[in-house]
Amino acid sequence: MKPVLQVALDLINAHRALQIAREAVLGGADWIEAGTPLIKSEGLEIVRVLKQEFSDKTIVADMKTMDTGALETEMASRAGADVVCILGVADDETIKEALRTSRRFGTKVMVDLIGVRDKVKRAKELESMGIDIVCVHVGIDEQMRGENPIEITREVYEEVSIPVAIAGGINTELALKAVEAGASIIIVGGAITKSPNVAEATRKLKKVITEKAKIRTELYKKYSKEEIREAFLRVSTPNISDAMHKGGAMQGIRPIKPGFHMVGRALTVSTIDGDWAKPIEAIDRAEPGDVLVIDAGRGNKAVWGELATWSAKIKGLAGVVIDGAVRDLDDLLKLDFPIFCRNFSSSAGDPKGFGEIGSEIKCGGVTVRTGDWIIGDDSGVVVVPQEIAQEIANRSLDVKEHEDRIREEIKRGSSLGKVLKVKKWERVIG
Repeated sequence: MKPVLQVALDLINAHRALQIAREAVLGGADWIEAGTPLIKSEGLEIVRVLKQEFSDKTIVADMKTMDTGALETEMASRAGADVVCILGVADDETIKEALRTSRRFGTKVMVDLIGVRDKVKRAKELESMGIDIVCVHVGIDEQMRGENPIEITREVYEEVSIPVAIAGGINTELALKAVEAGASIIIVGGAITKSPNVAEATRKLKKVITEKAKIRTELYKKYSKEEIREAFLRVSTPNISDAMHKGGAMQGIRPIKPGFHMVGRALTVSTIDGDWAKPIEAIDRAEPGDVLVIDAGRGNKAVWGELATWSAKIKGLAGVVIDGAVRDLDDLLKLDFPIFCRNFSSSAGDPKGFGEIGSEIKCGGVTVRTGDWIIGDDSGVVVVPQEIAQEIANRSLDVKEHEDRIREEIKRGSSLGKVLKVKKWERVIG
């Protein structure tokens, strides 16, 4: 089968999905998928609309059917779907019923292997049942942990003779690897639907899969554990807080001046108001690239100043966050070292040595442990627990990329309320 490009419209509003579909078709998309969120939001009417507007294109209904295979396949087929997607974890009889119904309507069945443990074994079983297409799919939540479907696609392709589709974080770099792995249906979501220029993004992907062109990109990629710092440098603290379900943001902690973008791992310090001993000792304990996070009890006496900043800067620290006060502000502004704090003061206390270094603390109302990721910019400071840092870094990029597309739609003459249909999605109560 000649490789085809399928655009997955995983949106929740029909007007946005249709506009993106039009632009993707201009760019050369072959198949158009009504994604699961879109079908759940708009119903199968969206499949009818897509088929009516793009009658010369293959329309895919990603039903993700788990039960009632015959009924849901008939519904999608009658609405205009050419391909109906069933889940591979569904019961065999559900899949067989879907197949029987699809034959009546002349539609094809694609079985999605998302959630299947032994994908190769299941693909062979599905082929023996007579399904038309098997899809190797790494879901969005799995992608955020840095997983991709390339290797398992190659394994499945080597064991079956039916067409293999691939989905899951595909951009221009992974698209080439997907074709080389044997996939003939390249399913692309975000790398098209989040692009400010959908048509151009689609053209590049089409060029990759038809000409095996190599097109490098820094967009729509998922970052590894070794690339967490780089990923956080690409996003804002609001992006990160959104990715953490509005969490992680310190309260009352602000930069001493605008323009900083601080990223590093925490070395925690606890002290009392005005006692600058432990903060100074922590500079010598820290590693280059670390961020000192100091709980000074929201105090009004400085535990940090110009000389401490010089020490931290020479050591190569990424910055300091203080739930308390700093002094020597005029000198600190000249040093251009990232400092975030609650208060300013001319007065400092004495180095009494109370507190400790490396223990769990609270700063700005948020729990911080040594090793957690600390990101600061003009909007404030957020804390990302170290055990979920890779996932949150990738989710933050996803937030940013979605906003890039929304911004483009606003610039074309719309508004935020119209793009998102805010009124429609207000919660219904009572």
